[in-house]
Formats: sequence, C-alpha cells, structure tokens
Amino acid sequence: MVKANAYGHGILEVSKIALRAGADWLGVNSLEEGIILRKKGFDCPILIVGYIPLDGLKGAVIHDLRLIVYNFEPVDRLARICRLLQKKALLHLKVETGTYRQGIREEDVLTLIRKVQEFPELVIEGVSSHFANIEDTTDHTYAKFQLESFQRVLQILKDNNVEVPIKHISCTASAILFPETYFDMVRTGIGMYGLWPSKETYLSCLSQKRKPVFLKPVLSWKAKIAQIKKVPRGAFIGYGCTYRTTRETLLAVLSVGYYDGYDRSLSNLSYVLIRGMRAPLRGRVAMNFIMVDVTDIPGAKLEDEVVLIGEDGEDVISADELASLVGTINYEIVTRINPHVARIIV
Repeated sequence: MVKANAYGHGILEVSKIALRAGADWLGVNSLEEGIILRKKGFDCPILIVGYIPLDGLKGAVIHDLRLIVYNFEPVDRLARICRLLQKKALLHLKVETGTYRQGIREEDVLTLIRKVQEFPELVIEGVSSHFANIEDTTDHTYAKFQLESFQRVLQILKDNNVEVPIKHISCTASAILFPETYFDMVRTGIGMYGLWPSKETYLSCLSQKRKPVFLKPVLSWKAKIAQIKKVPRGAFIGYGCTYRTTRETLLAVLSVGYYDGYDRSLSNLSYVLIRGMRAPLRGRVAMNFIMVDVTDIPGAKLEDEVVLIGEDGEDVISADELASLVGTINYEIVTRINPHVARIIV
C-alpha cells in the first residue's frame, strides 16, 4: 500500500523499492495517485482502494487502473466508457463485513455481480473487505466475526458459480497475527514502513507465544538550525506568548512548522535531537518555524542537523512517541509530512 504518499514516505520512492523487493501490486487511494505512478512508468497492477468520482472513471480505464466497486451507479457508465475506448475494466468488489465504511451489503453482492456480468467489458477480478477492529484491541472476536462474514460471501459466490481470482482482506496487523487471512493477496500497509500498527498488535503477537516480526522504522525526518540567539530570562517565545523563559536561554530556530506536517499540538510538548541530545520545543509550532532550547547542548551552531523523527547518537524520537504526546497514532504523524519535503533514499 503506497496510498497517502506512501504513508508520508514518498509514493515514487517507495513504489520503486517495493517492486524491487518483490511486491506484485501497488495500492493507492485516489485516481490522481494512480495516474502519477503510470506517468512515471510504473506498469505493474495498481489498485485504487478509495472512491473514484463518476467523472474520473474514464481516466481510470485509460490508465489501466483497477477499481474498487461497491455502488451500482458506476457500472453502466463504466461499460459505456470501456466500449468507447475498446478496453476492459478490472473490478474488485468491496464487501461490507462490519467496518461500515466502503462496501456493499452481503445481501446485495449477487445482485451487483449480476449487474456487472451483463457487460463483457467489465471483469470482476477481485473481492475484498477491510478489518475494523484488529489493531485497537487484544480481543479479536470482532475481527474473527468479520473474517467469517467475508468467508460466507466467498461461499455464496462459489455456490453461484462466480469465479473471482483474487480474494483479499488482510492488512499489516492481520498479516502478522492471522495467516488464515492471506487468501490470494495481502495489502501490507504501515508495517512495510517499519511501524507497528499498534501496541495491541505487538501484545497480541506475544500472547500468541509467537516471536514478533522485527520492524524498524525506515523514515527519519530532519531539519537544520536556521538561527541561534540568546534570549533573556522572562522572555516570551513565539505566537501567543505561551512559553516564558525561566533563565537566560540559547534558542535555536528551525525552519519547519505545521505546514510541513509538524503538528501544532506538539507546541511546548515535544523534543528534537541535536548532537545526540534532546532539545525541548519552546512556544507554539508556527506555520513554518519552531523554536527549541539548546542552552544545554554544547557547540550547537547554525545549520546543525536536527532530528525531528529518528535516531541521533544513542537517543531516538519515534513517530509513536510524537503520536502519544498529541493523542493520535503513528499513521497520522508520518502521513502528514508535507509532500514538498525532500525524500532522500539511503
């Protein structure tokens, strides 16, 4: 899965690495992401898992992108587009098993399939679903309920002589915990980037008396010191005067802010690493700048490397740590890194 700019890691960079490492398909969220990959020469199967507006269906067919289908409305239009372009559309039926997001109800599955089968230009290549509560708990009763629902739909298809080559439901957490969810394809997401889906997933792995897979985050996010200045005791730092110094302070200004994806909620809470030492953030995160206290970091100077996420010396600041500070998940921390920030492959 390379949707959302490869979870913030860079869709083009990660796609090249993933395919070189043996991935067969790439999964994206939007038509735009799929077209970006096609225009850059990626000729592997690409599955769009998000919504495609009706006026975007032609672009999907032109660029040979697989489509997730769960509505009746696109079927006729897709067939007309395919006849016009003299091409086929490869469809993956999304089944509702209990997430109540995208997906068609079990009782409507055959009706939609029969509708698609009216048109020789449309091919049902896959059937899929998605787990709702496999990462947030160590009790996997609901995940097993969803798996049973998915298997029931597969049996319905089999009983009605509907051949679907590719069945897929597995995400990172289910891939780690439940091999029975693999079917024909696994949609590996957050784990591919070296991040655990959750602490609960890790604990579930231990509770099954299984050795956890080794995951090491592949992303480091870095900046440079843009200015160093002495600030007197009692001075207010940044917008809103939310921090006041209690001593003469050596302050480092960093050219990164919430526009770049550094969450504003980290104001006065987080740290960065400079020369292997922690420098606390002082004041609010601004659009393009943050300020940190380097009073206790000997030798800190202009253009020193600053680690926002990653290792420096013996210390590390993880996406999970930043997520815990603001009450979110590691997914959000990394996916919000602005695409304009350069991704450098090491």
